[in-house]
Amino acid sequence: MLAHVDPFHAITISRLAHELQAQGRSVIHMEFGQPSTGAPRAAIARAHQVLDSDPMGYWESPALKARLARHYLETYGVKVEPEQFVLMCGASPALTLALSSTFSAGDRIALARPGYVAYRNTLRALHLTPVEISCGPESRFQLTAAALGALDPAPQGVIVASPANPTGTIIVASELEAIARVCRERNITIISDEIYHGLSYVAPARSMLEFEPKARVVNSFSKYFSMVGWRLGWLLVPPEHQARARAFMGNLFLTAPSLSQHAALVALDCREELEGHVATYARNRELLLEALPRLGLTHIAPPDGAFYIYANVGHLTNNSLDLCLSLLRDTGVATATGIDFDPVEGHRYMRLSFAVSTAEVKDAIARMQSWFARRA
Repeated sequence: MLAHVDPFHAITISRLAHELQAQGRSVIHMEFGQPSTGAPRAAIARAHQVLDSDPMGYWESPALKARLARHYLETYGVKVEPEQFVLMCGASPALTLALSSTFSAGDRIALARPGYVAYRNTLRALHLTPVEISCGPESRFQLTAAALGALDPAPQGVIVASPANPTGTIIVASELEAIARVCRERNITIISDEIYHGLSYVAPARSMLEFEPKARVVNSFSKYFSMVGWRLGWLLVPPEHQARARAFMGNLFLTAPSLSQHAALVALDCREELEGHVATYARNRELLLEALPRLGLTHIAPPDGAFYIYANVGHLTNNSLDLCLSLLRDTGVATATGIDFDPVEGHRYMRLSFAVSTAEVKDAIARMQSWFARRA
């Protein structure tokens, strides 16, 4: 059980940010990928009703699973059964469940680099072997079918993320289809992280289920639905894997929070309010894309979705963690170092989250402008 797991440096940066706030400093939090907005108003109202009337307990909402099945049919044209959904305490446990119930110790799992820090470390903690594929500007920082097909030997699994963290890049439908085809030919099981679906600025993200019905899909109410603290997500599994996934779920996690399930059922129908958040993110994205070149940050990943900009700062530093810490101390703008997402090239990158208010984005740009000018 003594697997090596790297620290999450964004937590170190955030800890310093909160220390500075406690000292009276003004801090703009762009270090974490979490909405600055709360749950939809109707969802909160429903939670108040439930608190007054329901003692709650271990429970998995049949109504919520049925509503999620309708969501997949309406959004992606994919028919799934309600019992294919395993409700979880967020996407992180859903990823752990997907990996632990699908693979055996020592199995090789492919993933893109850069990629979400917890992919690599969760694989290690479960004694699986990460097979990182370097993905740069030439592939828009995303996995390709060609890269996956070139792996020798073939891995047992692959983690696909679209939109991706930290880059926000989306894999187009034709490439998702090609990835699915390679995985069928080489007997590679797909874990598709779709937590940022709903947050797209170029074209809607497509679900891997449209191309591979046997994929395991991870998603959550944290991002689009703005319910981070409610800790509710899901793992969508193929019918033949349901019994095994539920056996692992029952022993490792029991059930997701009852209160969150009641609120989430209402949140699924709060689209007008939620699309207002997306409009704010879109405006924030435009402001940063316009401002970053003036700061000297001209090489960035295409932020198709999510709420991140992944920028190359290699012309300024060979240690992006130190740069992020200095930026925070000097300006009060908290960002994330690329080291978390890419242990090889990440020292030359930083990530900015624009899931804050537009006023905060404008303030952050003003604070950073003179700071980057001095560094240049």
